[in-house]
Amino acid sequence: MKKNNFKPSGFNPTWIYAIIGLLLIAFLLFSDNIGGMGGPTKNIDRTTLLSYVEKGYVKEADLEKETGRVNIFLTDEALNKEEFKKFKKTDNGLSSFGGPSANFTFNVADAGNFEKDFYANVEKSPNKTAKLNTVVSSGFSSLFTNLFITLIFFGLIYFFLFRKMGAGGSAGGSGGIFSVGKSKAKLFEGDDHIKTTFKDVAGLEGAKEEIEEIVEFLKNPDKFTKLGGKIPKGALLVGPPGTGKTLLAKAVAGEAKVPFFSLSGSDFVEMFVGVGASRVRDLFKNAKEKSPSIIFIDEIDAIGRARGKSNFTGSNDERENTLNQLLTEMDGFGTESNVIVIGATNRSDVLDKALLRPGRFDRIINVDLPELNERKEIFQVHLRPLKLGEDVEVEFLAKQTPGFSGADISNVCNEAALVAARKNKEVVEKQDFLDAVDRIIGGLEKRSKVIKPSEKRRIAYHEAGHATIGWLTEHAAPLIKVTIVPRGRSLGAAWYLPEERQITTTEQLLDEMCMTMGGRAAEQVVLGNISTGALSDLEKVTKQASAMISIYGLNKEIGNVSYYDSSGQNEYGFSKPYSEKTAQIIDQEVKAMIEAQYERAKQILVENRDKLDILADKLIEKEVIFREDLEEIFGKREFVNELDKVEQQEEDAINANPEQVIQPESGNDI
Repeated sequence: MKKNNFKPSGFNPTWIYAIIGLLLIAFLLFSDNIGGMGGPTKNIDRTTLLSYVEKGYVKEADLEKETGRVNIFLTDEALNKEEFKKFKKTDNGLSSFGGPSANFTFNVADAGNFEKDFYANVEKSPNKTAKLNTVVSSGFSSLFTNLFITLIFFGLIYFFLFRKMGAGGSAGGSGGIFSVGKSKAKLFEGDDHIKTTFKDVAGLEGAKEEIEEIVEFLKNPDKFTKLGGKIPKGALLVGPPGTGKTLLAKAVAGEAKVPFFSLSGSDFVEMFVGVGASRVRDLFKNAKEKSPSIIFIDEIDAIGRARGKSNFTGSNDERENTLNQLLTEMDGFGTESNVIVIGATNRSDVLDKALLRPGRFDRIINVDLPELNERKEIFQVHLRPLKLGEDVEVEFLAKQTPGFSGADISNVCNEAALVAARKNKEVVEKQDFLDAVDRIIGGLEKRSKVIKPSEKRRIAYHEAGHATIGWLTEHAAPLIKVTIVPRGRSLGAAWYLPEERQITTTEQLLDEMCMTMGGRAAEQVVLGNISTGALSDLEKVTKQASAMISIYGLNKEIGNVSYYDSSGQNEYGFSKPYSEKTAQIIDQEVKAMIEAQYERAKQILVENRDKLDILADKLIEKEVIFREDLEEIFGKREFVNELDKVEQQEEDAINANPEQVIQPESGNDI
């Protein structure tokens, strides 16, 4: 690969420093009074001086015969007089030689005559001790001393002003304030190259397949261009936080082995006007010099937001200028370079449409939350460095963590190792992973919290209500564990294993709402009143009911209408997409839907009151109950997960005929 010299562009501030230095030297050479740091010094004439001598104001004087310069020093009594107070040296200021600085100066033409006149006036004065000292001039020494002091002074100014301000304005190097417009991207190439490869990225098979082609474009562009195709300009990674977007970009850099420029969207933002656009220009200039190369912009929504939105005061002009420059660099005149831009964001809905069009980001790659099989692969990656016990099963862990991202799974593995270390174990066991999941989802146990017996009984019935409804309704998530030990901000908690669904029906949502309202319903049925403990439950069902009616069109009164804005244009919600009448209907239907499921929950609990009491008593006694305890009280659950049914059928078929190989019904197993 051809190596290009990386030459910095822009104005060189060395010339400014040189000009300042020359002006300083000229000032030192031609100045009359350098280094008098003790206070003001005034030039006077010969007559005035001799009158001061006669009055006894002069303590002594220094005569430089070579230059004819006379430095006059006043007595302490004279300095206390009103006319001389401004010449009083309160800090005993020093001259360039380290002695006291003069109060007055003047130049004489004839040193011999001046000496005679001086002592003649001393005889007339009340101060007979005044004397005239003859000194040898040390002009060069004085100049050198003052030059040294001044250079130190300006050196400190340079260090604290230019260097400190430049630290935040340049790309990690020198250049000072004049390099504020340089790109802050971190460059990886050569020995400093990223070592991450696609082997380190578990799951994300679809995303990896699409992005592997980008690596192939960079390694072997002729394969595609010979057929008339064009190399893509960029790829945008979109997905929830923690799904592996940044990791995927690192893998691209490690596989392609080309110069990789990495920076965040916020690195373009600065307090100075025009800096963002300047940094974009500098970034692409450097990337083109090292072509073929990759530019990775993480959190690109920081500069890529739609233009014109919420720009009431013109405050977004700087960000828009930065975005305009980015659009021009990605697809403008003179962009025929082998530079690919990779962006990552979890807010694709707020990005500008011009940024997303083909020719800029040709590919939009969705990086979703991992499915069951993908979670298995992710667990295998993060379990490698751990010392595991024999009872740890990857498939079991994957089933226990639905909805977890790659970052969440990494956190689970790390937390499990910490839990095991806290218990002084030699290996990480299955129970440590379960404790880690509980810790992450529910928070830290607070067994020391004081709870009154009446409150404990209410909490037990509340959680037992959730568990009962979840066990007796078809589409509710099956229970794993219930506890009345305070965790985090909650006084009790229940863990369920949600079913892996791609779509959700109305009946499934209503069953989930019924189970959520089961806690408050149990309080009403058993205790005859309700409490504030159902706050999170009410919040959940209210949002769920509102979404069903106004977004998913699952209500007869509103009908098949959705007021959801996927484009994100109505970001701040200053105007509703429906009338006030429709808003009232939505409010009524939300309330009616929640109340219907609340009454349904109460009815189920009334019908199973005896079992509810048994469950609550056991919960008070043991504080923690599991799925096995519910099976003991209610019997085996009638409703089985659809995927579990399929797995059970396959296992039964294999057990019935182990030699038979089960083939897919269709030849297309994609």
